[in-house]
Amino acid sequence: MNAKQTENKTEKKILKSMFLRSHACFIGFNMVKMQANGFTITMAPAIDEIYKDDPEGKKAAYLRHQNFINTHAVPFSLIAGLTYALEKQNKENPDFDPEVINSVKASLMGPTAGMFDSLFFNGIRVIAGGIGIGLGSTGNILGALLFILLYGVTQSIAKYYLLNAGYKYGTSFIDQVFGSGLINALTKAASILGLMMVGALTASMVNVPLNWTISVGGASLVIQDVINNIFPGLLSILYIFVMVRLIKKGIRPTTLIFAILGISLLGALIGIF
Repeated sequence: MNAKQTENKTEKKILKSMFLRSHACFIGFNMVKMQANGFTITMAPAIDEIYKDDPEGKKAAYLRHQNFINTHAVPFSLIAGLTYALEKQNKENPDFDPEVINSVKASLMGPTAGMFDSLFFNGIRVIAGGIGIGLGSTGNILGALLFILLYGVTQSIAKYYLLNAGYKYGTSFIDQVFGSGLINALTKAASILGLMMVGALTASMVNVPLNWTISVGGASLVIQDVINNIFPGLLSILYIFVMVRLIKKGIRPTTLIFAILGISLLGALIGIF
Protein backbone atom coordinates (compact mmCIF):
# COMPACT_ATOMS: atom_id res chain seq x y z
CA MET A 1 0.00 0.00 0.00
CA ASN A 2 1.78 3.11 -1.23
CA ALA A 3 -1.05 5.64 -1.47
CA LYS A 4 -1.84 7.94 1.40
CA GLN A 5 -5.11 7.08 3.16
CA THR A 6 -7.70 9.77 3.77
CA GLU A 7 -9.70 9.65 6.96
CA ASN A 8 -13.45 10.07 7.19
CA LYS A 9 -15.37 10.73 10.40
CA THR A 10 -15.80 7.03 11.18
CA GLU A 11 -12.12 6.26 10.67
CA LYS A 12 -11.07 9.17 12.91
CA LYS A 13 -13.35 7.80 15.62
CA ILE A 14 -11.84 4.32 15.20
CA LEU A 15 -8.29 5.67 15.35
CA LYS A 16 -9.10 7.62 18.51
CA SER A 17 -10.50 4.47 20.13
CA MET A 18 -7.45 2.47 19.02
CA PHE A 19 -5.14 5.13 20.47
CA LEU A 20 -6.80 4.93 23.88
CA ARG A 21 -6.81 1.12 23.81
CA SER A 22 -3.15 0.97 22.78
CA HIS A 23 -2.20 2.13 26.29
CA ALA A 24 -3.35 -1.30 27.48
CA CYS A 25 -0.85 -3.05 25.20
CA PHE A 26 0.41 -5.20 28.07
CA ILE A 27 -3.03 -6.30 29.28
CA GLY A 28 -3.25 -10.08 29.51
CA PHE A 29 0.50 -10.28 28.82
CA ASN A 30 1.86 -13.82 28.90
CA MET A 31 5.05 -15.59 27.89
CA VAL A 32 3.36 -17.51 25.04
CA LYS A 33 1.76 -14.70 23.01
CA MET A 34 3.10 -11.70 24.96
CA GLN A 35 1.21 -8.61 23.64
CA ALA A 36 -1.29 -10.54 21.50
CA ASN A 37 -4.24 -9.84 23.82
CA GLY A 38 -3.41 -6.15 23.98
CA PHE A 39 -3.02 -5.97 20.21
CA THR A 40 -6.36 -7.71 19.64
CA ILE A 41 -8.10 -5.30 22.03
CA THR A 42 -6.48 -2.36 20.22
CA MET A 43 -7.59 -3.67 16.82
CA ALA A 44 -11.16 -4.47 17.94
CA PRO A 45 -12.78 -1.15 16.83
CA ALA A 46 -11.24 -1.46 13.36
CA ILE A 47 -12.13 -5.14 12.99
CA ASP A 48 -15.72 -4.58 14.11
CA GLU A 49 -16.20 -1.78 11.56
CA ILE A 50 -14.39 -3.39 8.61
CA TYR A 51 -16.05 -6.78 8.99
CA LYS A 52 -19.42 -5.64 10.36
CA ASP A 53 -21.24 -7.48 7.57
CA ASP A 54 -18.84 -10.43 7.41
CA PRO A 55 -18.96 -12.64 10.56
CA GLU A 56 -16.47 -15.16 9.18
CA GLY A 57 -14.04 -12.43 8.18
CA LYS A 58 -14.35 -10.88 11.63
CA LYS A 59 -13.66 -14.22 13.30
CA ALA A 60 -10.61 -14.78 11.10
CA ALA A 61 -9.29 -11.29 11.87
CA TYR A 62 -9.62 -11.77 15.63
CA LEU A 63 -7.86 -15.13 15.42
CA ARG A 64 -5.16 -13.60 13.21
CA HIS A 65 -4.27 -11.02 15.83
CA GLN A 66 -4.00 -13.60 18.57
CA ASN A 67 -0.66 -14.57 17.05
CA PHE A 68 2.54 -13.73 18.93
CA ILE A 69 3.60 -10.09 18.94
CA ASN A 70 6.04 -8.24 21.16
CA THR A 71 7.59 -4.81 20.70
CA HIS A 72 8.03 -1.52 22.54
CA ALA A 73 4.79 0.20 23.60
CA VAL A 74 5.28 3.14 21.22
CA PRO A 75 5.82 1.33 17.86
CA PHE A 76 3.03 -1.02 19.01
CA SER A 77 0.70 1.80 17.90
CA LEU A 78 2.53 2.22 14.58
CA ILE A 79 2.06 -1.47 13.81
CA ALA A 80 -1.61 -1.26 14.85
CA GLY A 81 -2.24 1.68 12.51
CA LEU A 82 -0.53 -0.09 9.64
CA THR A 83 -2.48 -3.26 10.39
CA TYR A 84 -5.74 -1.28 10.28
CA ALA A 85 -4.87 -0.14 6.75
CA LEU A 86 -3.95 -3.69 5.72
CA GLU A 87 -7.15 -5.16 7.19
CA LYS A 88 -9.13 -2.60 5.24
CA GLN A 89 -7.31 -3.57 2.06
CA ASN A 90 -7.91 -7.25 2.83
CA LYS A 91 -11.65 -6.57 2.95
CA GLU A 92 -11.75 -4.44 -0.19
CA ASN A 93 -9.37 -6.47 -2.40
CA PRO A 94 -10.37 -10.13 -3.00
CA ASP A 95 -6.86 -10.90 -4.29
CA PHE A 96 -5.18 -9.68 -1.10
CA ASP A 97 -3.38 -12.40 0.89
CA PRO A 98 -4.19 -11.98 4.63
CA GLU A 99 -0.92 -13.70 5.50
CA VAL A 100 0.76 -10.46 4.45
CA ILE A 101 -0.66 -8.87 7.59
CA ASN A 102 1.04 -11.38 9.88
CA SER A 103 4.25 -11.15 7.86
CA VAL A 104 4.40 -7.35 8.15
CA LYS A 105 3.74 -7.50 11.90
CA ALA A 106 6.44 -10.12 12.41
CA SER A 107 8.99 -8.23 10.31
CA LEU A 108 8.47 -4.97 12.23
CA MET A 109 8.53 -6.31 15.79
CA GLY A 110 12.29 -6.72 16.15
CA PRO A 111 13.61 -3.55 14.45
CA THR A 112 11.06 -1.24 16.09
CA ALA A 113 11.61 -2.80 19.53
CA GLY A 114 15.37 -2.27 19.26
CA MET A 115 15.06 1.31 18.10
CA PHE A 116 12.46 2.49 20.59
CA ASP A 117 14.01 0.62 23.53
CA SER A 118 17.19 2.57 22.83
CA LEU A 119 15.35 5.84 22.32
CA PHE A 120 12.87 5.74 25.20
CA PHE A 121 14.05 3.12 27.71
CA ASN A 122 17.80 3.68 27.47
CA GLY A 123 17.72 7.34 26.44
CA ILE A 124 14.75 9.46 27.50
CA ARG A 125 14.03 7.36 30.62
CA VAL A 126 17.59 7.79 31.88
CA ILE A 127 17.58 11.54 31.18
CA ALA A 128 14.16 11.99 32.80
CA GLY A 129 15.25 9.82 35.72
CA GLY A 130 18.38 11.89 36.23
CA ILE A 131 16.38 15.13 36.29
CA GLY A 132 13.70 13.61 38.52
CA ILE A 133 16.17 12.11 41.00
CA GLY A 134 18.09 15.38 41.18
CA LEU A 135 14.94 17.34 42.09
CA GLY A 136 13.45 14.56 44.22
CA SER A 137 16.58 14.26 46.36
CA THR A 138 15.95 17.83 47.54
CA GLY A 139 12.33 17.05 48.39
CA ASN A 140 10.93 18.80 45.32
CA ILE A 141 7.73 17.13 44.04
CA LEU A 142 8.52 18.44 40.55
CA GLY A 143 11.01 15.57 40.30
CA ALA A 144 8.23 12.99 40.03
CA LEU A 145 6.05 15.21 37.84
CA LEU A 146 8.84 15.96 35.39
CA PHE A 147 9.71 12.27 35.12
CA ILE A 148 6.09 11.45 34.23
CA LEU A 149 5.99 14.32 31.75
CA LEU A 150 9.30 13.61 30.05
CA TYR A 151 9.04 9.82 29.96
CA GLY A 152 5.33 8.98 30.12
CA VAL A 153 3.58 11.79 28.29
CA THR A 154 6.11 11.85 25.44
CA GLN A 155 5.42 8.17 24.80
CA SER A 156 1.68 8.80 24.64
CA ILE A 157 2.16 11.67 22.17
CA ALA A 158 4.43 9.51 20.01
CA LYS A 159 1.88 6.68 20.08
CA TYR A 160 -0.83 9.01 18.79
CA TYR A 161 1.15 10.31 15.83
CA LEU A 162 2.62 6.93 14.90
CA LEU A 163 -0.79 5.25 14.98
CA ASN A 164 -2.18 7.82 12.56
CA ALA A 165 0.96 7.73 10.39
CA GLY A 166 0.80 3.94 10.16
CA TYR A 167 -2.80 4.12 8.92
CA LYS A 168 -2.40 7.11 6.60
CA TYR A 169 0.78 6.09 4.80
CA GLY A 170 0.61 2.30 5.05
CA THR A 171 3.65 0.30 3.99
CA SER A 172 5.13 3.29 2.14
CA PHE A 173 5.84 4.90 5.54
CA ILE A 174 7.83 1.84 6.60
CA ASP A 175 9.70 1.73 3.29
CA GLN A 176 10.71 5.39 3.61
CA VAL A 177 11.85 5.16 7.24
CA PHE A 178 13.83 1.94 6.88
CA GLY A 179 15.10 2.69 3.38
CA SER A 180 16.53 6.07 4.40
CA GLY A 181 18.60 4.54 7.20
CA LEU A 182 16.84 6.74 9.78
CA ILE A 183 16.11 3.77 12.05
CA ASN A 184 19.78 2.77 12.35
CA ALA A 185 20.95 6.36 12.87
CA LEU A 186 18.40 7.08 15.60
CA THR A 187 19.08 3.76 17.33
CA LYS A 188 22.83 4.42 17.45
CA ALA A 189 22.37 8.02 18.60
CA ALA A 190 19.94 7.01 21.34
CA SER A 191 22.27 4.24 22.54
CA ILE A 192 25.23 6.65 22.76
CA LEU A 193 23.12 9.23 24.59
CA GLY A 194 21.84 6.59 27.00
CA LEU A 195 25.37 5.39 27.81
CA MET A 196 26.51 8.98 28.40
CA MET A 197 23.63 9.57 30.80
CA VAL A 198 24.29 6.32 32.67
CA GLY A 199 27.93 7.36 33.08
CA ALA A 200 26.93 10.83 34.29
CA LEU A 201 24.38 9.41 36.75
CA THR A 202 26.94 6.91 38.05
CA ALA A 203 29.43 9.69 38.75
CA SER A 204 26.90 11.98 40.42
CA MET A 205 24.50 9.59 42.19
CA VAL A 206 26.49 6.48 43.17
CA ASN A 207 28.62 6.96 46.24
CA VAL A 208 30.73 4.43 48.15
CA PRO A 209 31.47 6.21 51.47
CA LEU A 210 34.64 4.38 52.52
CA ASN A 211 35.41 5.53 56.06
CA TRP A 212 38.53 3.42 56.55
CA THR A 213 41.42 5.21 58.25
CA ILE A 214 44.90 3.75 58.84
CA SER A 215 47.28 5.14 61.46
CA VAL A 216 50.91 5.26 60.29
CA GLY A 217 53.57 6.63 62.68
CA GLY A 218 51.08 8.74 64.57
CA ALA A 219 49.55 10.09 61.35
CA SER A 220 46.11 9.14 60.07
CA LEU A 221 45.74 8.03 56.45
CA VAL A 222 42.22 8.20 55.00
CA ILE A 223 41.96 5.50 52.33
CA GLN A 224 39.09 7.29 50.55
CA ASP A 225 41.23 10.41 50.06
CA VAL A 226 44.14 8.34 48.71
CA ILE A 227 41.90 6.61 46.17
CA ASN A 228 40.27 9.89 45.11
CA ASN A 229 43.66 11.47 44.56
CA ILE A 230 44.63 8.61 42.27
CA PHE A 231 41.28 8.11 40.48
CA PRO A 232 38.25 10.17 41.60
CA GLY A 233 35.10 8.05 41.69
CA LEU A 234 36.98 4.77 41.22
CA LEU A 235 35.01 2.93 43.92
CA SER A 236 31.68 3.97 42.36
CA ILE A 237 32.75 2.72 38.94
CA LEU A 238 34.01 -0.58 40.34
CA TYR A 239 30.79 -0.98 42.29
CA ILE A 240 28.67 -0.51 39.13
CA PHE A 241 30.79 -2.94 37.09
CA VAL A 242 30.58 -5.59 39.82
CA MET A 243 26.77 -5.22 40.01
CA VAL A 244 26.38 -5.46 36.22
CA ARG A 245 28.64 -8.51 36.13
CA LEU A 246 26.67 -10.27 38.86
CA ILE A 247 23.34 -9.51 37.16
CA LYS A 248 24.68 -10.90 33.86
CA LYS A 249 25.60 -14.08 35.73
CA GLY A 250 21.94 -14.48 36.66
CA ILE A 251 21.89 -13.19 40.22
CA ARG A 252 18.56 -11.53 41.01
CA PRO A 253 18.55 -7.77 41.72
CA THR A 254 16.57 -8.36 44.93
CA THR A 255 19.30 -10.73 46.13
CA LEU A 256 21.92 -8.09 45.40
CA ILE A 257 19.94 -5.43 47.27
CA PHE A 258 19.79 -7.55 50.42
CA ALA A 259 23.47 -8.48 50.03
CA ILE A 260 24.43 -4.79 49.72
CA LEU A 261 22.31 -3.96 52.77
CA GLY A 262 24.01 -6.70 54.79
CA ILE A 263 27.52 -5.67 53.70
CA SER A 264 26.75 -2.01 54.43
CA LEU A 265 25.50 -2.78 57.94
CA LEU A 266 28.51 -4.98 58.64
CA GLY A 267 30.91 -2.37 57.26
CA ALA A 268 29.30 0.38 59.33
CA LEU A 269 29.53 -1.83 62.41
CA ILE A 270 33.28 -2.38 62.06
CA GLY A 271 33.94 1.19 60.93
CA ILE A 272 34.73 0.68 57.23
CA PHE A 273 31.68 2.62 55.98
